[in-house]
Amino acid sequence: MSDRVQYLFFDMNSYFASVAQAEEPHLMGRPVGVLTTDSPNAACIASSIEAKRLGVRMGTRQAEARLLCPGIVFRPVKHDVCVRYHHAIKQAVETIIPIHKTFSVDEFSCQLMGAQQELNNAKELGRALQAAILRQVHPALRCSVGLGATRLLGKIAAELEKPAGLNWLLPQEMPAKIAYLALTDMPGISSRMKTRLEQAGISTITQLYDLAPKKARAIWGSVAGERFIRELRGETVVWPETQRSMFGHGQILSGKNTSPDGARLVARRLLVKAAARLRREGFCTSALHVSVKCETLGRQTKEGKIKTGQDTLFLLDTFERYWQSFKLLKAASVDVWLGGIVPVQQVVPDLFESQSTTQQIQREALCAKIDMLNRRFGQNTVRFGQLPHMQVPYTGAKIAFGRIPVWEDFTE
Repeated sequence: MSDRVQYLFFDMNSYFASVAQAEEPHLMGRPVGVLTTDSPNAACIASSIEAKRLGVRMGTRQAEARLLCPGIVFRPVKHDVCVRYHHAIKQAVETIIPIHKTFSVDEFSCQLMGAQQELNNAKELGRALQAAILRQVHPALRCSVGLGATRLLGKIAAELEKPAGLNWLLPQEMPAKIAYLALTDMPGISSRMKTRLEQAGISTITQLYDLAPKKARAIWGSVAGERFIRELRGETVVWPETQRSMFGHGQILSGKNTSPDGARLVARRLLVKAAARLRREGFCTSALHVSVKCETLGRQTKEGKIKTGQDTLFLLDTFERYWQSFKLLKAASVDVWLGGIVPVQQVVPDLFESQSTTQQIQREALCAKIDMLNRRFGQNTVRFGQLPHMQVPYTGAKIAFGRIPVWEDFTE
């Protein structure tokens, strides 16, 4: 078998914490915990390599982190700054090799072509890529590189050596080279999927590798299982492009925002942000989902089909009707989603409601002008009613799994 690889996968090491160190160079080499927000009870969403070595992980509370890691420094996450570094990283990497796909704010893959596929050449590209980020972006921003016949193998290889490692997985080395890993070390295998695999008699990486693709499809409950096994074996798999199905935001509540009216105002604000994104990206919605979670009453949800459109005023009226059905006591979080997404050009106006349709078009045009004014003159220059009692930074503009905010998310 030849030593050839088709994909180079790289992910940034301790990305949010590394950005904090890049912004404050005196923090380099020191343990840093990045918090969801600047409050006493906030948990870490990331930690630097120095803090990880002492046991600080995602979800670690500040008090526990201080016990594990005396001298740790905390910083609230700055989503706009992390997005700015994301684009700087892409620009630096593309001086070496084009990025084929962006998976998240800190994970990317590149396709190797021709002579690039020779393992030694691919390793040189990987090292050059790492050096370009350190030189052109910041010395705090290290990445791990993985090489493989598939993106999955590249991603697994990138996890084998951290921080700043470079590794590869060739078909002739599989599965022996990764046999020591746990099932949950595999990308996409959660604790729940691990349980399902174990119930099917699969408890090791070797058993997973030997699993028949058709059986994997049955265990996963979808064709994704078969694709996973085939990629793990180095086979070429075509994954369909994911289609957008909704726009939405959620927020954990604190302080005054946990009151019934506070939770309502936060949910309204999230809806306004989602509707602005909907218009900016050229979609209409035909379904609204609203949910609130209370500490004692659990989660309550209201959702339903609505008239297709992108009118914030109509959405807020519908939201108020939904909200009236909730019984609230010390709200902990709220979520708002716009579903039934369809491109604007595919929406067919209702010929039998011409007056209503005309009013809707006028309101949607008004909403678009409000979006433009807010982008030009600053967030909340024109607003749809009262803002939340307690303003939380980055409402509706946070980095999420698989979603990287654009600049407009921070200004609308």
